Amino acid sequence: MKRFFSILSVPFVLSACTMTEGPLTEAGYIRELPEQVTALAAPWQDLTMVRLNPEDSCYWYRHQGPVEATMIPLRSVRGGKICVQRDDATPVTS
Repeated sequence: MKRFFSILSVPFVLSACTMTEGPLTEAGYIRELPEQVTALAAPWQDLTMVRLNPEDSCYWYRHQGPVEATMIPLRSVRGGKICVQRDDATPVTS
C-alpha cells in the first residue's frame, strides 16, 4: 500500500520542480526583459539584473559599485526613468 501511494506522489513532486521556472529568477530579477524596455534603456546599465518595483511601477537595475551593490532606476538614453503604466504593461519613460 505504501508503494502505491509513493508511485502516485511522484507526478506531484516532479510538477513542483518544474514550477520554479518562471518570469523571475530566485533572487527576484526578471529573466527576460520586454523588447521595448531593452530598446529604451541606456547602454551603460546592467540589464541582466532588473526588477519591476511595485511601489513606483518602474524598472530598477542592480549596480555593482566598488563597495556594495545598489538598486538604481533604469533610465532611458535621455535620462528618464523607465516605468510601466499601471493599467497595462506598456513601458513609458518619465
